[in-house]
Amino acid sequence: METKFYPQREMIFTKHPTFDNVKAAMFITSKEADIACVCLVEIAPGSETPIHTHEEQADSVFVVQGHGETYVNGSWQPIEPGDYLYIPVQGEHGTRNTGTEPLRLFVHHSPPLV
Repeated sequence: METKFYPQREMIFTKHPTFDNVKAAMFITSKEADIACVCLVEIAPGSETPIHTHEEQADSVFVVQGHGETYVNGSWQPIEPGDYLYIPVQGEHGTRNTGTEPLRLFVHHSPPLV
C-alpha cells in the first residue's frame, strides 16, 4: 500500500450502513490494508450508535469535534474533543451526540471491519 493523504476538502461522508443519522468518511478499508480500517464517523445531534459489540475488532476512538456520551464498562460517560477511548474485542460500546453540532470521531478498527 502506498502512503495516502486525505485533504479535508476532499473527504466524502456517506450514510452509515447500519445506524440512522450517522455518516462515515472512509480512509482505509480492507481493500487497502488487511490489518486495520480507519474512518471519520459523524453522528448528528440527538442521534447515536446504540450499544453493540464487534466479534473480532478492537476499536480506538478519538473525539475530534462535539460533545456526547459513550457507553463503556457498563455506564455512560461524557465525551468531548481530545478524549480517547479503547474498546477491546467484544467490548460493549455505544456513542450518542448530546450536543448541538455534529459529533466527529476518528475511528481505527483492527482487524478491518469493512
